[in-house]
Amino acid sequence: MKMHLNVTGRVQGVGFRYTTYQLAVEIGLTGTVKNEADGSVTIEAVGTSEQIEHFITRLRKPQNPFAKVKHIEQFEDPAIKDFNQFNVVY
Repeated sequence: MKMHLNVTGRVQGVGFRYTTYQLAVEIGLTGTVKNEADGSVTIEAVGTSEQIEHFITRLRKPQNPFAKVKHIEQFEDPAIKDFNQFNVVY
């Protein structure tokens, strides 16, 4: 499954990308996480449907006490390329 996520809330300047990276690696996903100019964070995640569901559930309640997820827009996107690993995009 290839999922495109756009996360809004207090997700920039609080280490959200790094904790997202750690979570994705722990779950076994590949893909990317990056900040957007509008203050949101975009994630492209590739894995099984179970892995993706678990990832989204955990994203809703960040381990990082400074981050606050307000909304996660999500849609399956078959155009997302296959990745070898999960990376933070700067």
